[in-house]
Amino acid sequence: MNQLEIKTVTYLEAIEPLQMIRCIVFQDEQGVNPELEFDGLDESAVHLLAYLDGEPVGTARIRKLEPQTAKIERVAVLSSARGFGIGTELVKTALELISRNKNYLKVVVNAQEYIKKLYEKLGFQSVGEPFDEAGIPHIKMIKYLEG
Repeated sequence: MNQLEIKTVTYLEAIEPLQMIRCIVFQDEQGVNPELEFDGLDESAVHLLAYLDGEPVGTARIRKLEPQTAKIERVAVLSSARGFGIGTELVKTALELISRNKNYLKVVVNAQEYIKKLYEKLGFQSVGEPFDEAGIPHIKMIKYLEG
């Protein structure tokens, strides 16, 4: 019971659960426009898929922004699976994957303001002023990597 597993997947091999989770969280719950959510960048990203007791419940993606900068995006956990630390584990797993590439010196996230503390606990710092993205208040956050 409550066994968490996080897998690294490609978009095409896990398109159904990835889209399902993101549609429920971002479109249904938060009202994000599908064209903003599915931006055409998924096939070039690395995706994480979280399973709780064998069921897909969370996701995140990692994209290379610049030669030394990676970005963690689209972190989403179904409401039925919230409160188990799955979002934190997705971000930790993403950071581990990014850290393996010694070329990356920093990681960027555009965090929804209400979840900013999750990222702060993982070493991210806010930069700049809050901004609106898809009608939701966000803050840009950066974590510098060792190396």
